Amino acid sequence: MKKLCFTFIAILLQTALFTACSDDFANSSSEQQSGENINRNIPTSDVPAEVSRLEFPRIKGGQSMVIVHSTSKYGMNYAVEWDCSKKAQRWTCYEMYNSNSVSNWNRNDWKNTSWKGDPFQEDTAIPSKYRSTLADYRGSGFNRGHICPSADRLASKEVNEQTFYLSNMQPQWYKFNAGVWEKMEERVRKWNKSSFRDTLYVCKGGTIDNQDYIIPSSRIPLIVPRYFFMAILCKNKEGYKAIAFWVEHKDENHSNDKLQNYAISIDKLEELTGIDFFCNLPDEEENRVESIMSTYSWTW
Repeated sequence: MKKLCFTFIAILLQTALFTACSDDFANSSSEQQSGENINRNIPTSDVPAEVSRLEFPRIKGGQSMVIVHSTSKYGMNYAVEWDCSKKAQRWTCYEMYNSNSVSNWNRNDWKNTSWKGDPFQEDTAIPSKYRSTLADYRGSGFNRGHICPSADRLASKEVNEQTFYLSNMQPQWYKFNAGVWEKMEERVRKWNKSSFRDTLYVCKGGTIDNQDYIIPSSRIPLIVPRYFFMAILCKNKEGYKAIAFWVEHKDENHSNDKLQNYAISIDKLEELTGIDFFCNLPDEEENRVESIMSTYSWTW
């Protein structure tokens, strides 16, 4: 099963293969980092080349597979590490920069398509016995919570549709999804301005690896994370800086909370999750940006 799950196979079809067309995409994604980098991801015949991009954390491997969704015009849309044994994603990662942050698609237009609404659908890049389904969520009381938000991907109908794959979802309480989580997503979009960043490198997800960080639930046959997280790396003319959010998943409305209360360093987030974020940065730079937690350099 391990070989089947982790092999990056032709089942990804058009969503997995692409040619970069955007200057922003080429500059941000294929950027070569100099300096020692012991913990970087190394592409192999089983691991796609995209894992060397800056938004990627260290790949766990084993019974996990990396799924890359992309389009011919905008390049990589986002990527997921999917745990086949748990039928859950460990994280979604993606980049935000000028040319992939344009708005050419109105989400209200989904009502005028064959979907007649938001196009939630199974991710056929995952073998059927390992993927989550629409039936898993039906009647559970949980939202299909986006990890790469639909609102972050409006460049085209195609890139927006890809955000509705269930591999990009985690079960979330409505009050959480429409509350503090949405507020955090809106904050990241406010940082996604050319006056603030050249590129934002984002990695987000929910806790699935630690049993203490999972909510027991008989309502749904999927893992319900007890915590959700965001790791954001910003590159601009001043260099790199990073910040993380760590928030408990509650059936409560905390949309009026100050987001600074949830901000932590990347080092602390790595300690909590066991995930090695931004591992493709040179070690010296990675150690510097991940140890600093300064809310003052981020606009609120």
